Amino acid sequence: MSLKEQILADMKTAMRDKNASRLESIRMLRAAIQRVEVDDQKDVDDAQVLAIVEKQIKQSKDAITQFTKGDRLDLADKEQVHVDNLMGYLPEQLSDEEVSDMVAAAIDSTGAESMKDMGKVMGILKSQLQGKADMGKVSGIIKAKLS
Repeated sequence: MSLKEQILADMKTAMRDKNASRLESIRMLRAAIQRVEVDDQKDVDDAQVLAIVEKQIKQSKDAITQFTKGDRLDLADKEQVHVDNLMGYLPEQLSDEEVSDMVAAAIDSTGAESMKDMGKVMGILKSQLQGKADMGKVSGIIKAKLS
């Protein structure tokens, strides 16, 4: 079963269970997927769906930060529920140690020596870590190792 089919099945289950918050999260995700499909005029594969899920999670985390700064904890809690609902579609997240080891291996394989080479390292790691790690954290680890 593809990830897109799993999302559809989960939506049906959320409807049957009358789980409003999960249903809302899944509908927002499906709308984002359909928007990409209409824009690109082709079906998305699992890798593209993962990218969309990651983007939705990042947007919600940014919203949580803004709502917390604005002292709107009710809205921040709602966004956190959205993040929790979407995290189930991502593969198991790698630990910081595992990510650090992969970054070190990528730096060795590219021969990167300075921040100028960060793009090479990110290019290798993006495909390996998509959905498995927060790319913002990965970027920070690369910067720390290259500086």
